[in-house]
Amino acid sequence: MKKIDLFINGQAVPSATGKYFKVINPATKEVVAEVAEGNEGDVEKAVASALYAFQHANWAADKDYRFRVLNKLAALLKESLPELVELESMMTGRPIREMKAQLSRLPEWYEYFASVLKTLDDFSPPFGGEYVNYTKRIPLGLVGIITPWNHPLLILTKKLAPALAAGNAVVIKPSENTPVTTFFLAELAKEAGVPDGIINVVQGYGAVVGKALTSNPALEKIDLTGGTETGRQAASLAGYNLAKVSAELGGKASVLILPDADLEEAVNGAAFAAFIAAGQTCVQGSRILVHESMYDQFIERFIEKTRALTIGDPSEQETDIGPVISEKQYNQILNYIQIGLDGGATLAYGGSPPQEQGVESGYFITPTIFTNVDNSMRIAQEEIFGPVTCVMKYSSVEEDLVSIANNTEMGLAMSIWTNNIRDAHWLAGQLEAGIVWINDHHRIDPSTPWGGFKDSGIGLENSIQCFKDYTKIQNVIVNTSRNSFDWFDGSAQVKRYS
Repeated sequence: MKKIDLFINGQAVPSATGKYFKVINPATKEVVAEVAEGNEGDVEKAVASALYAFQHANWAADKDYRFRVLNKLAALLKESLPELVELESMMTGRPIREMKAQLSRLPEWYEYFASVLKTLDDFSPPFGGEYVNYTKRIPLGLVGIITPWNHPLLILTKKLAPALAAGNAVVIKPSENTPVTTFFLAELAKEAGVPDGIINVVQGYGAVVGKALTSNPALEKIDLTGGTETGRQAASLAGYNLAKVSAELGGKASVLILPDADLEEAVNGAAFAAFIAAGQTCVQGSRILVHESMYDQFIERFIEKTRALTIGDPSEQETDIGPVISEKQYNQILNYIQIGLDGGATLAYGGSPPQEQGVESGYFITPTIFTNVDNSMRIAQEEIFGPVTCVMKYSSVEEDLVSIANNTEMGLAMSIWTNNIRDAHWLAGQLEAGIVWINDHHRIDPSTPWGGFKDSGIGLENSIQCFKDYTKIQNVIVNTSRNSFDWFDGSAQVKRYS
């Protein structure tokens, strides 16, 4: 068991309350760590530290320095992966095989945004006359980052790497369920050369620390990932201070399987979409739309595939499905399963805690498949955030598939499974989703934009556009004329002055 303090001005410091809260391993319900519980005063202290560092350190002004530090941080991350993988698996309950695959990608984000920092050009808009007109991209200043529990380091990295590359200072509020690895990443950043105060971490609860951070008038931007209602509240608080907001929020992703799709490939892809991370991702394939011509065959193979998944100890390499994150989430998912039954859906597989030995003490739920689901049912519309998926039948790609897929309040991601390249591209253009995969699901890269439509959020993670959103533009207009200008010269002539 570890004891973790706040990270402010490059140092581990106790919270103002002196209190610590427990972080629980959801597979065993054992205590992983005790973490300092921050409050509003700690947020103010972190903000003051960040502002001082932004104004007095050479971080914002020296691009070459930031380039070197970000690449050093990427190298240190690679060296630290074994410990970070183990800690992240213990906190989240994610199988160790998943965490190895996911965290091994983290260094790419720091390397990519270091390259963007080094190569992205400013521009010189045409102005006319004897003028030179150019722009400078400068840091916003202080950024608040709020991260969830399902991908603690990955989602933090998607925000932190571009924020640092652009020259900002940050205050981070990690989820109270999974705050440990955030502290260690801050320590690695200090070792890499990030100046004290540029990165600050205040752990605690959303109603206290999250609210204090999003409403702080010193923030130029708040970047969060969380539920849609949380995003609305945070955006409202930040908006009062005219701070920029980027919010990756809820999802209810559809997996669209066309009649010509390879059945085995579609089954494997749907299982990955629905049950990776025990369904606890914003892009979970929670709605699987299958053409009536292959519906029965798909259901049979999908259940067979799901039954073969190994539920068990996340530390074992062979484990496919770990626990859900907490007792609260566990009870919420079981409640949604009952809602599905009460609503008239058919429970085709799962729906209860598993019977396997060795999982009795954790928050495990058997991967669950509902059939005979109407699109109006709550389980087809509301984000469950667990290993529960609905398989729905459609008759026509043109007449009802697009309508069913788009008929949700969310629009983060969808995937299409087909061997017809024309249909694939046509269908992608009809979908109301910020991310569309074709013959794949849940793939990501630091260079590709990540963000949703409708109630799934605003703004983007990843890509050059994300980097730009962490900066502001200063326009410099230079008069190069050798002739002096005097509007009030008494000549009464009409001259250009605007």
